[in-house]
Amino acid sequence: MGDVAVGARSGHDGEEHRGRPAESAVPAADSAVTSGNDSGAAEDDRVAGKHTTAENQGPGGTNRTPKKARSFWKELPILIGIALVLALLIKTFLVQAFSIPSDSMQNTLQQGDRVLVDKLTPWFGSEPERGEVVVFHDPDNWLAGEPTADPNALQTFLSWIGLMPSAEEKDLIKRVVGVGGDTVECKGTGPLTVNGKALDDRSYVYPGNTPCSVDDQGGQFKVKVPEGSIWVMGDHRQNSRDSRYNQADRHKGMVPVKEVVGRAVVIAWPINRWDNLPVPDTFDQSGLNAQPAAAGWAVAPQGLALAGVVPVVLWWRRKR
Repeated sequence: MGDVAVGARSGHDGEEHRGRPAESAVPAADSAVTSGNDSGAAEDDRVAGKHTTAENQGPGGTNRTPKKARSFWKELPILIGIALVLALLIKTFLVQAFSIPSDSMQNTLQQGDRVLVDKLTPWFGSEPERGEVVVFHDPDNWLAGEPTADPNALQTFLSWIGLMPSAEEKDLIKRVVGVGGDTVECKGTGPLTVNGKALDDRSYVYPGNTPCSVDDQGGQFKVKVPEGSIWVMGDHRQNSRDSRYNQADRHKGMVPVKEVVGRAVVIAWPINRWDNLPVPDTFDQSGLNAQPAAAGWAVAPQGLALAGVVPVVLWWRRKR
């Protein structure tokens, strides 16, 4: 029996095939199909394996693992840094917030208001126009004797980048009444005249104030504004130390245009006082030779910083 089994396996397949041709042919065919599929699948697996390995290998055949995107918390300091840089650039070249420290511009501006000042147009040669409210550096110690703020380190930093009004800069805010070449005059209680034309300033002068102040300290005057300078007055006429009361300084009460920071165009804070600061219609009357006031615009440094950060964030996320 054992020999027969060995003989059947070792050399007598021909006899078995001759005895049962149909049965032997079918299994052979099935086996061939099965082995062919298995061989193709194995080959496909090998090819796929080669591609996968090649893709994951770096130089020298070493495996290369895909980089993971940084988490939001790791990117947050970078984004904050970008926002701070943008805020600093905006404060330097575009717009800056200033705080109103006194009542000299009532009722147009109240003490504690925050205004946004357009610093862009002066870079392109624009000069102050009559009727505009402007911020300017103290031209000749006008603020002598005024109390000075003592900000902490955080307030100093935030004001440096423009996210808070500066508490240390010696700046003033007044309305431009005369520009280079104008003759400005006050007689009695008014009206105030520019180049012989009376101004109707009831829409912005503090209620109960007269356009001109009757005193011997500067309230009565007639001046000609030199080129490159402006004559400024507060809207609270009887409570403003402006050009009238600084005629004894080296500029004779004038403010050099080079000392002007920019035009205040928006009351940004508090929210219930949001408003723009347009040029009153009286400054557009014929005979004053006034040029059209430059259209002002302003956006909070925080908003611009945010607007500038958004595309940077999208670019950063796409890159990662």
